[in-house]
Amino acid sequence: MKNDAYLMHFLLHASDLVEDKLRRRLNELDLHPRQARVLDALSRMEPTSQVELARAFDVTAASMSTMTVRLMAAGLITRQVDPDQARSNVLRLTPQGTELLDTIHQAWRSIDDEIAELIGPEDAATLAALTRKLRNSLGGSAPGMKQAKTASNS
Repeated sequence: MKNDAYLMHFLLHASDLVEDKLRRRLNELDLHPRQARVLDALSRMEPTSQVELARAFDVTAASMSTMTVRLMAAGLITRQVDPDQARSNVLRLTPQGTELLDTIHQAWRSIDDEIAELIGPEDAATLAALTRKLRNSLGGSAPGMKQAKTASNS
């Protein structure tokens, strides 16, 4: 059976190519794509625990710990004692982390613009809608969006 018989191969390959382009753009900021996503999610969730952040990204607490240690070492986030639970810590963006978000969003926008340029704005919008629908159907969500909606509904 030919590989083109499996539709998911196209999706996986395109995803790898897009992530590689993004990785090169974020490399100028000394960031990886997942680190950029963590900073973006933290901007909506803060203050939040490392456990909540790990849950939002569907990764282990140990994986998120590695990520947050690197982001703290870079001066982009801080870990502080939770004022409500002295035995817990919460994460927050530093001013440098908050400032970097604009540059991260510009990098993301440039990738969106490149996709629209390559396949046309209509197809790019359709692709975004379909991949969002697939993500949601598979039980995924944008990290931090559920928490942001809950906070705004309270």
